[in-house]
Amino acid sequence: MPVRTLRPGNTPDPSSTPHPRNTRRALGTLAAVATATALAAAALLPAGQAGAAGTSLRTLAEAKGIYFGTAITQGDLNNAALTTIAGGQFGMLTPANEMKWDTVEPSPGSFNFGPGDRLAAFAQANSMKLRGHTLVWHNQLPSWVSNLPNGQVQGAMRNHITNTATHYKGKLYAWDVVNEPFNEDGSFRNDAFYRAMGSGYVADALRTARAADPGAKLYLNDYNIEGLNPKSDAMYNLVKSLKSQGVPLDGVGFQAHFILGQVPSSLKANLQRFTALGVEVAVTELDDRIKLPASSADLAQQGRDYASVINTCLAVTGCVGLTQWGVGDADSWIPGTFPGEGDGTMYDRGYRPKPAYTASAEALGGSTSTPSPTSSPTASPTASPTASPTGGAACKVTGETNAWNTGLTDNLTVTNTGSIPVNGWALAFTLPAGQTVTGAWNATISPSSGPVTARNLGYNGTIAPGASVSFGYQATHTGNAGLPAQFTLNGAPCTVG
Repeated sequence: MPVRTLRPGNTPDPSSTPHPRNTRRALGTLAAVATATALAAAALLPAGQAGAAGTSLRTLAEAKGIYFGTAITQGDLNNAALTTIAGGQFGMLTPANEMKWDTVEPSPGSFNFGPGDRLAAFAQANSMKLRGHTLVWHNQLPSWVSNLPNGQVQGAMRNHITNTATHYKGKLYAWDVVNEPFNEDGSFRNDAFYRAMGSGYVADALRTARAADPGAKLYLNDYNIEGLNPKSDAMYNLVKSLKSQGVPLDGVGFQAHFILGQVPSSLKANLQRFTALGVEVAVTELDDRIKLPASSADLAQQGRDYASVINTCLAVTGCVGLTQWGVGDADSWIPGTFPGEGDGTMYDRGYRPKPAYTASAEALGGSTSTPSPTSSPTASPTASPTASPTGGAACKVTGETNAWNTGLTDNLTVTNTGSIPVNGWALAFTLPAGQTVTGAWNATISPSSGPVTARNLGYNGTIAPGASVSFGYQATHTGNAGLPAQFTLNGAPCTVG
């Protein structure tokens, strides 16, 4: 698949380069024991974590009437740090590879739903919506399909869609029914489906998907259609034609694989012209790649880019949500495809939140007061809080831990059990011996070991009476992976449990 976002003047052959974000991540030899271990790790995620924190991205987004999602692979289920963030911060899950044709139907009539089912189970366990990706696509297509005589392609396509969509019936928010049908100039890709059926294959695929699962929203999905250009014009005209024919089509996905500082200025106008046709729109594969090494200025610009995309979605009636492609820089497709580039997500290679995380949270309305310079969209997620703690408070702390080898993540929830709001909070506690904090989210924590203090960020400093705020941290340990035992909030002791 071709490069997602082209630099000015850079025009590689769209048919020559596989789309990296869709190529398979090497899973090694996933034997039955390894698979069982991965599933066990997913099952041990903190119960209710996904919706418990009022400051998670998913909760902030849902409060605005949209979703915020991510994409993972079944191999990612082995990564406890990744799955903790995925289940806690995001409300929509897209399987990166596990529902594509070469996985689901590698040989004619032989269906393998196991990998997709594992990710569907993860989504269900974490109360996440699930996006099906994808039914018809020229890439990651088994050779047996491409080698079929033209007269047999339609039957194979209908059979694949019917079996796959029926298997997941009732479990999905939406299907990317047809993925990336256009070349950069707006012409249809000359793939097996187009050669056999012409442009009519798109309508046929949509009708077949609707018959198999009437409850799932049906999407077309493509890249480099975010701004006004020949490719987005072609998608617009296709959608207009399909709607005029009464073909079932509910939405268009805009992948949004951006280059730092190059979010199209016409993004809003483009999304609006699609919603005017009567379809919803979504940002389906967001990332924002940087030439490495990334500077602090680069990371600040990335925060502005993320905020710009989120603000645009919020400003367009009919934009239903955003999905980041991957969880963190460590599992991103970018470095393997664009040598010398990367760092395109909200979490760094150690799964610590970056300025783009803070900017995203604030764009979603996470700030509880007028942002100070340290909590602006360009600030680091480890910025100082906007308000200083204002005295003690009655409080309760609950926590859950997820440990592995020499690492752990702890998620703590602080509840204001008093009768007055807490404006600015500082939670003091002592880490068990041998634990060292390596990263935190929704709070700053210092120092990194021994007696430490967690302080609010700019968007979660107020805790109303009866309300809660959640934060977490990642740490190393030397054998004691337990939770802290005692806490004080702004100097007042908290109950635990």
